[in-house]
Amino acid sequence: MRQEALEKLKILAGAAKYDVSCASSGTKRDNPGKKLGSAHPWGICHSFADDGRCISLLKIMLTNYCIYDCAYCVNRRSNDVPRTAFRVSEIVDLTIEFYRRNYIEGLFLSSGVIKTPDFTMEKMVRVVKELRIIHGYNGYIHMKSIPGASSEFVREAGMYADRLSVNIEIPTEKNLKFLAPEKDFKAILDPMGYIHQGILENKEERQKHFKIPKFAPAGQSTQLIVGATSDNDQQILTLATNLYSQHHLKRVYYSGFIPVNSYDKRLPALMEPPMVREHRLYQADWLYRFYRFKVDEIVNDSHPNLDLEIDPKLSYALRHPECFPIDINKADYEMILRIPGVGPRSADMILMARKHRRLNSDMLRKMGVVMKRAQYFITCGELSERNSIQTWKPEGLKKLFLEQVKNKRLADATQLSLW
Repeated sequence: MRQEALEKLKILAGAAKYDVSCASSGTKRDNPGKKLGSAHPWGICHSFADDGRCISLLKIMLTNYCIYDCAYCVNRRSNDVPRTAFRVSEIVDLTIEFYRRNYIEGLFLSSGVIKTPDFTMEKMVRVVKELRIIHGYNGYIHMKSIPGASSEFVREAGMYADRLSVNIEIPTEKNLKFLAPEKDFKAILDPMGYIHQGILENKEERQKHFKIPKFAPAGQSTQLIVGATSDNDQQILTLATNLYSQHHLKRVYYSGFIPVNSYDKRLPALMEPPMVREHRLYQADWLYRFYRFKVDEIVNDSHPNLDLEIDPKLSYALRHPECFPIDINKADYEMILRIPGVGPRSADMILMARKHRRLNSDMLRKMGVVMKRAQYFITCGELSERNSIQTWKPEGLKKLFLEQVKNKRLADATQLSLW
């Protein structure tokens, strides 16, 4: 490998580390025996870092030159950082060489914007096109679509990449214009629309001609920065759920704001990324996608931000004591999913098992229900309302759960000290 390419790799792999939307899922590409590699539906969620760590995904930028001057971005135009750019052939060669050495399982390709969005997209499309057509590379490719790019380049990218993503970054257009005056929601949402339309049209075409390649078979995703602006969790989750419903995104990634440009007074003076808030947003996102919660059940005008001390599902239960305790032998599926300590798999098992017998706490525990939490929100067999949320009251239960978490952390710390 040429020394020049290695020097570029150090700069551009480091420049790409702030983009978190780089996991793969939902795509499978078998190797017929004449091509290089294959793609699998389980996740690839590691990346190649400049410090030499073992990775699964080559996460890299085409260039860190950029015509934009976004306040939150380390690669902003006004920053005095080392700049460089890969040639198309260099990225192709790196990907092939790393794959053959078993360093990586796939490629995540992003870029700063050079000259124009279309000029940048044309070079990125050439990378994935050469990998697929010239080198027969059959592994996973996640490619960033540049905001403002034309539909022609987005459609072409979707024919070669497994997943496309367009990052919104800031949850409201007002704050986006404040921190990134050269960007707007239309330039971001239009490529999302092109991708969604391409997926729909491709499905129709494949019903007539099944040999037509799938368009972006792993779908599309986006990233939202958390904590760079005053946007509350209600605004963030409302935008996320709208994107899921309107553009059928596979994932919305939440990235805690990292203060890389502390000199810019438009940005909050954070000492570290808001990791707990980021974690709570992922939990709330999960409730919407898999637990049948509506956004206004998780956050609303009277409760616009998630509780950082407890998870969103427990927070919902404590804010709605009138819904509990639930009779586990009679409740419908949606109400069972709202019980803290019960997941979708356990809920399915409960519905099946209670057709044949009345359930008790031992049976629920064997089904995977976390009884330490669920026991205060259900009645079944030996469990009655006498030990439920109605007796403890929401504030008493919250204090109890926080004390349990504190004791567990102390026990874990003690155990570690013994080693």
